[in-house]
Amino acid sequence: MTRRVLAMMTVLLLLLSGCASGSGSGASQGGGIRLDGVEVREYKGEKLGSVNDFRENSIKGPQVVDAATYRLAITGLVDTPKEYTYSQVTSDHAAYEKVVQLDCVEGWSVRVLWSGVLVNDLIQEAGAKSTANTVIFRAADGYSTSLPLTYIRDNDILLAYKMNGVTLPTERGFPFQLVAQDKWGYKWIKWVTEIELSSDTAYEGYWESRGYTNSGDRDKPSLGR
Repeated sequence: MTRRVLAMMTVLLLLLSGCASGSGSGASQGGGIRLDGVEVREYKGEKLGSVNDFRENSIKGPQVVDAATYRLAITGLVDTPKEYTYSQVTSDHAAYEKVVQLDCVEGWSVRVLWSGVLVNDLIQEAGAKSTANTVIFRAADGYSTSLPLTYIRDNDILLAYKMNGVTLPTERGFPFQLVAQDKWGYKWIKWVTEIELSSDTAYEGYWESRGYTNSGDRDKPSLGR
């Protein structure tokens, strides 16, 4: 088998493995997902996609996280490391919402109303050190990805706990999914358990270390260094 054929097969496998995330884009297996309320399908006159329009391609399958024992850690280059319960994140912080489209490298997209807290609000409470320039996100399944701190701040990036007005189902990343707007789906990490402030701009997460771009910019090719 030639090197050219091997290279093409590698790219194909990466594309099929997709949006990636143990955390990034999720999935519909048919039959629908149990929700804790009635899903909103229109927002301010704009039609929305559905919770069931996503595809399941996480690295270890949906992670079942117990809200009672869950903790979200803010670590790394911060003045005061923090640890929050689920209710402390959802009840003790200002809530925001916005419609953002998730685009998967597999070729499908879903536009959803996301509700959650600003990642930067959590970072500010911990106090980012002056040397911090990168935010590393880690998930319950071992998945990770990173984004520039300036991107998090400048774009009011959400850590979502609701989609289309209902609590994130297990399959969609409960308790929290990152709403990485304008980034490919592999940046949309689900089941978030840790937010680490770092100075390592070259940090590569699960899919980035396997050939996907570190920037994850939606308007650029997803593969390549």
